Amino acid sequence: MDAVYEEINRDLLHFIAKAPSVFHAVNSIRTALSYAGFTEIREEDPWQIERGGKYVVTRNGSALMAFTIPEDGGHAFRITASHGDSPSFKIKENPELRDAAYVRLNVEGYGGMIMSTWLDRPLSAAGRIIVSENGKLVSKLVNLDRTTLVIPSVAIHMDRTANGGHAWNIQQDLLPLYGTADDSLSFIDAVAAAAQVAPENILGHDLYLYSRIEGTLWGERHEFISSARLDDLQCAFAAFRGFTAGKKEKHICVYALFDNEEVGSATNQGAGATFLKNTLTRISRSLGYSYDETQAMIARSFMISADNGHALHPNHGEYADPVNAPRLNGGIVIKFNAQQKYATDGFSAAFFRNLCRRVEVPTQTFTNRSDIPGGSTLGNISNTKVSMPTVDIGLPQLAMHSSYETAGTKDTAYLVMACTAFFE
Repeated sequence: MDAVYEEINRDLLHFIAKAPSVFHAVNSIRTALSYAGFTEIREEDPWQIERGGKYVVTRNGSALMAFTIPEDGGHAFRITASHGDSPSFKIKENPELRDAAYVRLNVEGYGGMIMSTWLDRPLSAAGRIIVSENGKLVSKLVNLDRTTLVIPSVAIHMDRTANGGHAWNIQQDLLPLYGTADDSLSFIDAVAAAAQVAPENILGHDLYLYSRIEGTLWGERHEFISSARLDDLQCAFAAFRGFTAGKKEKHICVYALFDNEEVGSATNQGAGATFLKNTLTRISRSLGYSYDETQAMIARSFMISADNGHALHPNHGEYADPVNAPRLNGGIVIKFNAQQKYATDGFSAAFFRNLCRRVEVPTQTFTNRSDIPGGSTLGNISNTKVSMPTVDIGLPQLAMHSSYETAGTKDTAYLVMACTAFFE
């Protein structure tokens, strides 16, 4: 593999390893931006945005907007949008289920995961807790950062249908084993110890399971990358790398990272919320633009919605469209859907293809088979709040929504190159 591809993908694996939850992903990016000289601002404070400035703002600790202002103030927005959440299991309130033999954790599904891929592998828990400190509510990141959980399969001797297909019941089949009944530390006590707080001070939590299997580059020429949470941290990472590398001299450049895409985006911190609209409006008004000028700027703008897409499967080509079947390392995927599940149209596809041609980045197309419905993503959802020409793209991958997904190493670099050019 070319040294550039190797370095970018090893940086991606490092980023994913440090982001076991969406809260950690946002914090990592926010911290990197702070080191790069971005000023952190808060939604609850008045904004004083200056020409030539660069800023970052977060919402709920799980969504983020970073933006830069050119010296002339800018006359349009250039935006990339991706999401930081992934399918998993969320740990419920009152999490422990104790019986005479074992302690399990009570969990529920978050997003549409391939459930069988979570069985028989090392797991742990990460997310955030809300604690009381000196009379104030404070959010703290937490990661147990060791293997503490496993969801064990039933032996084939007891379940002879194990290889014949299985309808998984989360409450019955997929509760993770935490300890034995006679010798286990309370789970909340373990979380408190990891966060270095008193258990009684924990007043709320958003904790999720995550796989502890390390990501890897593989193949004879390291042409493949496999890891947890490639959907959508591969796009989130590549767009961020392009955002920081781009010159950002002409337009107001915005990097958006949303939460809750895997459950529909209709949340306070999702693409269906007001976060993007509010951010763009507050930027323009702080710069002295009128309402009419702001709407004209938005109409002149462009957004790249980046969320991974499906590659042609090596064993099941029958699931792919006959001619629009992306392959790994074949380039960035442009997504089309007649039912408007994706925001791409003829103009936005042409804009993006032209951009990629200029920097010699290959592109591919994806459509579902006409008899297989697909999902939606960020572009069309965010456009219901703030409308502008938008292309839905992604990087091709296999085993989407598995606990361990596979993609191509060249494609990560292709998106970095395209986003760098977009932000120039």
